[in-house]
Amino acid sequence: MTPVVSIIVVSYNTREITRECLESVYAQTLRTPFELLVVDNLSPDGSAQMIAEKFPQATLILPGVNLGFARANNLASEKARGEYLLLLNPDTIVLDGAIDRVVEFARASEASSPPGTRGIWGGRTLFGDRSLNPTSCWRRPTLWSTWAGALGLGAAMPGSPLCNPEAMPGWDRSTERDVDIVSGCFFLIRRDLWARLKGFDPAFFMYAEEADLCLRARRLGIVPRITPTATIVHYGAASDTMRADKVVRLFTAKALLMRRNWSGPAAWLGARAFDVFALARAVGYRAFSLARPERRADADNWAKVFRARGAWSRGEFAGAPPAVPSPAASAAPAAMETSA
Repeated sequence: MTPVVSIIVVSYNTREITRECLESVYAQTLRTPFELLVVDNLSPDGSAQMIAEKFPQATLILPGVNLGFARANNLASEKARGEYLLLLNPDTIVLDGAIDRVVEFARASEASSPPGTRGIWGGRTLFGDRSLNPTSCWRRPTLWSTWAGALGLGAAMPGSPLCNPEAMPGWDRSTERDVDIVSGCFFLIRRDLWARLKGFDPAFFMYAEEADLCLRARRLGIVPRITPTATIVHYGAASDTMRADKVVRLFTAKALLMRRNWSGPAAWLGARAFDVFALARAVGYRAFSLARPERRADADNWAKVFRARGAWSRGEFAGAPPAVPSPAASAAPAAMETSA
């Protein structure tokens, strides 16, 4: 049977969480014909072996290098056959038929909207304790929102639409709504729209690639939409263990997003906000650690971030160096694939 939706999961070093995610996909997706494609980005924890053994019905793609999130999804999409693509993070748990529900929502919203205005959808995300995780969607970044974050206004007043506009505070995600950006953790898109946009920009290693794609879709007249009826757990940051490295990757990706979507002067000013953000926190934590020595590590991490500011200033890469094959994989084909 031809799948209606091709579910793509990109795995890196999250063996047990990935197993739980894939189990939930099969347990909770009962009404919609689907195929599951899993890209393992050279995980050192045995993830690929686990996937092959526990989920032989899935298509396992082994590129032999860490492609990052954007390029790995692009690779899997080339093999997808569904009418829709669903990008799903490995650190998620599908609840209450969420994939069935988001596909049904997509069909209904297409039928009730002007032609050519729909093509990207998302749902509602929860933390592991089932409290609301509001990061399933965002408002587009602006120069104001970037500097408000750098100056600490968003952290000081997270419920303020003025000081924390990207987070859309005051909306508990319990209603349908048009949004600017749908998170890549649970991201449904028509496959023909994905092809029209040529997928993710491969310049992004991880972070901000879905924001860039949504903003490009917006320029075509596509309006992303969220439904509260499709709910998943999204733990978040499961494969990130180095805080400084994570922040550098994030800032570099956001700076690249600015260069792709803002004027040159605005992008330059936006990148300077990240300089201020890192420096202020390095200095602040250093002062705080005089009374609380255990916070010295935070000061050191933010100092590392500030010293790495050339990464987002130059924009040489979006947060990570080019993937380098391991010795064992260097003679392997570009992508090895196994499926039942």
